[in-house]
Amino acid sequence: MIDNAVHPADDQTAEALLRADLARGDAMAESVLPILQYLLAAEDSALFSDEILARVRGMLAELARGVIEPLHADGSTAVQMSEDIEDLARMFMGDPLILSHVHALALEWQMTERLQSRLALDPVVSPLVQAMASSPDSTVQGIAVKWLASQARWCQAQRRMSLSLTELPGELLHRALLAVRGMVAGSPERMERLALVEADVRRRYDEGATRLGLSARLVTGLGAAFHAALSVGHAGAALFLTALAIGSGLRREAAVLATHEAQLARLALALRAAGLKAADIEKQFLAIHPEAMLPDGFERLGSDLAASILATGRHGG
Repeated sequence: MIDNAVHPADDQTAEALLRADLARGDAMAESVLPILQYLLAAEDSALFSDEILARVRGMLAELARGVIEPLHADGSTAVQMSEDIEDLARMFMGDPLILSHVHALALEWQMTERLQSRLALDPVVSPLVQAMASSPDSTVQGIAVKWLASQARWCQAQRRMSLSLTELPGELLHRALLAVRGMVAGSPERMERLALVEADVRRRYDEGATRLGLSARLVTGLGAAFHAALSVGHAGAALFLTALAIGSGLRREAAVLATHEAQLARLALALRAAGLKAADIEKQFLAIHPEAMLPDGFERLGSDLAASILATGRHGG
C-alpha cells in the first residue's frame, strides 16, 4: 500500500507495489455498488446513518420526483405519487451506472467540504475559476461565469441532498427515462402522459450546459495550461476531478473513487498518467491524503507505464 504505515522490502519496485495496491483497490471498488445497494435497501436506516448513504438516497429520490410529479399533474393522490417515487428510486438504485454516478457525486461533495475545512478552499470560486472568469477571452469568461452559477446551484442541491434530472450526463438521462417507461408500460394513459413529460425534459436538456459539461469545456479549453486543473488547491475539487478523468482516461466516476483512501495507487497512477511529475503528485497527496506517501522509486515511473498499469485495473476506464 501507499502509506506511511507500510515499509516495503528494498527489492520491491514501485511498479510492483502499485500493481499490487491497484489489485486491492479493484477488489474494494467491485464491492462498492453491491454493498451500497444493500445498505440503501435496508429497512432499518437508523443502522446505516452514514452521510453518504443519506445523500445518495436523497438524490435518487429527487431524480425520481423530477419525473413522477409531472406524471401526476392530472390530480393523482399524494399517496400514489409517493409510492411511485419510491418505486422509481428503487429502480434507479438497481441501475449500476446511475447508482455509481450518484455515489460519485456524494463522494465529490464530501471531498469538497474536506478541502474547504482543510485548505479554506471555497466550494465554488477556486483561484483557477476566478482567473478564468476575469479572462480577456470572452468565450472563456462566459463559460466560467456559467460554470460558477452551475457549481453554486450544485452546492446548494448537495446541502439539500438533491439532484436535478437535467444535470445527469446524457447517457444516464436516457437510462433514467427508459426506467420510467418500464414502470408505466402497463398503462396506455400513463405512457401517453410520459411521452409529453419526456419531450419536455429533452427540450430543456443541454448536456453542454450541465455542471459536468461546463467543467469539461473549461478544462479542455485550458490547452497547454491543462495541468493547472490538476492542482486541487488551485482548481477546486470539481475541475480537478474532471481534469483527472480527462488526463488519465478514467471515467469521471472512477476518477472520483480514486481519491478515496483505499484507492491511493489508482490516484497516484492516474495523476502520473495525466502527466504530472512526482513532486507535483506529492503536493496533491498532501492536499487530499496528507498521511500518505508515494513508494520509493515512483519518480522513475514514466507516464506511459503509469497509464499501462492503470489500464490493467478492472476499473481503468
